[in-house]
Amino acid sequence: MDADTAQAAEGAEGAEDAEPEVGDDADEDATHVTGRQILALAIPALGALVAEPLFVLADSAIVGHLGPAQLAGLGTAGAALNTLVNVCIFLAYNTTAQVSRLIGAGRRREGLARGIDGMYLAVGLGLLLAIVGVLAAGPIVRWLGAGAQAAPYAATYLRISSLGLPGMLLVLAATGLLRGLHDMRTPLVVAAVAALVNTLANWVLVYPCGLGIAGSAAGTAAVQTAMAAAYAYVVVKACRAEGIVARPNARALRDSLSANFALLARTIGLRVYLLAAVWGAGRLGTVALAAHTIAANLWGALALALDSLAIAAQALVGHELGAGRTRQVRSVVARMNRWGLGFGVITGLGLAALSPVLAAVFTSDHAVGHALMPVLLVAALFQPAAGVVFVLDGVLIGAGDAAYLAWASLACTAVFLVCLAVVLGVGLGLTWLWVAVGIFSLARLACLWLRARGTAWMKVGAQVG
Repeated sequence: MDADTAQAAEGAEGAEDAEPEVGDDADEDATHVTGRQILALAIPALGALVAEPLFVLADSAIVGHLGPAQLAGLGTAGAALNTLVNVCIFLAYNTTAQVSRLIGAGRRREGLARGIDGMYLAVGLGLLLAIVGVLAAGPIVRWLGAGAQAAPYAATYLRISSLGLPGMLLVLAATGLLRGLHDMRTPLVVAAVAALVNTLANWVLVYPCGLGIAGSAAGTAAVQTAMAAAYAYVVVKACRAEGIVARPNARALRDSLSANFALLARTIGLRVYLLAAVWGAGRLGTVALAAHTIAANLWGALALALDSLAIAAQALVGHELGAGRTRQVRSVVARMNRWGLGFGVITGLGLAALSPVLAAVFTSDHAVGHALMPVLLVAALFQPAAGVVFVLDGVLIGAGDAAYLAWASLACTAVFLVCLAVVLGVGLGLTWLWVAVGIFSLARLACLWLRARGTAWMKVGAQVG
């Protein structure tokens, strides 16, 4: 594989030296990216992305009927687990951007090899994070503000679920590889089947088997591991078809860690905001934390649904920049911004209309349901802004503009922390905490919109950044 990569790099050296500048006349002959092409990427990605948060929503619906303490524990543990996973989201994002650029530059074998390296990196990081989750579950949930009633349930869920982290991270890396190849169908099928199996398995383990919240954690970890095995089979089969040996490249692994530092900083900023929101809800009491858990899970599910357009943007922008067609990038960005806004309006109206039903589905506790209703209405109000935010985030990730994304993420998180301090200092409730979440979304919209209007982020060629 090292020889193949070197040969491909040598063959492309001359082409990269002659990369067109932004606005180059070479763009004139570019093929127009149609709405059908965008939908062909976005719709399967939507299915896969919606299926993934169904893991969490199924856990919330199943565990929620065990009681408020169990649901609050799930919320705290889920926030910690998602943090451990999402600090490594670069495994998917950077792989998609890099592979799509290499495909656009006509270097398919090198793109596939780069994805394999990411999968090995994912397994190694997953094993390290699993050890952290198992050994430090108790201190982690206490640091996140879980109360005396919720903490034991939170620690149990986190400790067991951490065993699935290697599989969860491998799924991220493999999904990024397939998206870069414009294969959205495989992630859709795997995620849909896994979501169904996860729901059935968790219900059986929690209720008929009587394992409670531990059963929910065990079922989710097992299904995530099975997903990883399915992805590994698909990728190894693709490697054999291209004549590539699926073994790691130590130098590429080191380069990947170095190149992804900015994306890691971006993600850490976003995770600090999410963890701070959980901590703030915990300070408001068990009922507030339970309601926040449901609202945050629904917000996350809708966010990932909106992210389907961002994934299409990553793949298309990376491909067009790899081929040097910058005017096509402008066309894609303008079109997808409109779609992001429209999609956000639809999800916002849907969330507002279904808020009474959703409260009854996810909890039988009257106090939790009463606290949840106004929060869902606030979340619905900010969905249009979130739709554009996710599109622009995907555009800049696909362009490899990770350094700007990192600084923007940290700045917007600082804005949220100030708003959270005001909410807690003045003694406002959970609804105002969610107004602070909305302000965070508006701050991100401003930062990303200003960047996308310029040209500094549009760097052409096969390499990201």
